[in-house]
Amino acid sequence: MNYRILAINPGSTSTKIAVYDNEEQLLVKGIDHKAEEIANYERIQDQFEMRKQEVLKVLAENNIDINTLSAVVGRGGLLPPVKSGAYLVNDEMIDRLVNRPVIEHASNLGAIISYEIAKSIGVNAYIYDSVAVDEFNDIARLSGIKNMDRESLSHALNSRAMAIKFAKDNNKKYNELNIIVAHLGGGITVSVHEKGKMIDIVSDDEGPFSPERSGRVPCKKLINTCFSGNYTHKEMLKMIRGKGGIVSYLDTVDVREVEKMMEEGNKEAKLVHDAMCYQVSKAIGELATVVEGKVDAIILTGGIAYSKLVTKHIKRRVEFISHVEIMPGENELDSLALGTLRVLNNEETAREYKEEILANA
Repeated sequence: MNYRILAINPGSTSTKIAVYDNEEQLLVKGIDHKAEEIANYERIQDQFEMRKQEVLKVLAENNIDINTLSAVVGRGGLLPPVKSGAYLVNDEMIDRLVNRPVIEHASNLGAIISYEIAKSIGVNAYIYDSVAVDEFNDIARLSGIKNMDRESLSHALNSRAMAIKFAKDNNKKYNELNIIVAHLGGGITVSVHEKGKMIDIVSDDEGPFSPERSGRVPCKKLINTCFSGNYTHKEMLKMIRGKGGIVSYLDTVDVREVEKMMEEGNKEAKLVHDAMCYQVSKAIGELATVVEGKVDAIILTGGIAYSKLVTKHIKRRVEFISHVEIMPGENELDSLALGTLRVLNNEETAREYKEEILANA
């Protein structure tokens, strides 16, 4: 049976959309939103109608009749902790994202826009693999300070999609394998998937530094800096997310620029580049212990995985653990659509979002 799916992935200054007939991508488009336009809205949620109209405009311009859609899927935003896979978007989820968001973030608009378009044509809206996917074992939650538990926030969408794809490409089932996935992008997260569940991660504030995030930093030095009187709370948050990592050393967030510096003999650029790869490798090794070394594959994905220098360095350090598969790219629109297609084909079941269930999960 043929299913047509609209996938919507809102970012801070753009909305990416794609339309698929089953696995075939018919249309992909990035809609840019000017900074002065975004500045007109006090809250991210207030951008909903503007972005929805832009999506509908692009569909009309490309002769995509919304009434031919079988489903609409949006990027899963920052909800309370949820399970992996698909969730039906319902009024309860919309109320949370609009009125009580965990954090105001552009990805929250994915469900809201999808729901309104889907309602208008009488089909279901979904989210798939929210940023807040949490399948931690209890032992993984303890941080070392009571009432300061670790949180499961990662690049779950692309990480799970690549693990599922790897399994399929190798005639295996995702729920039969132990896989470690390193998502290498503006932020870096590493996750371990044990028999179909993402049971632990190294998040972007407790592991490798990345182009614009500091990763794990010395606690005592961080506390002393916080209380030095030289920085505001907002400035400290920016120091670890936005101005940390590669950009703090080399004034660029582009790994390609760093590698060009290396070619020109810049020794600091080489040291920073090597240190990032070194830290990613350490995180992979750390998560290998979670499954007692029984790792069927290590996947390197995300935009930085296009760099042969990066993947070669990491592979050299970790291939003693298991086979290393390079699967570059963000793949977010594909991941949303293919996840939804599995639901429509009854290969997966979408969950119903209920906050009392989440609280007791």
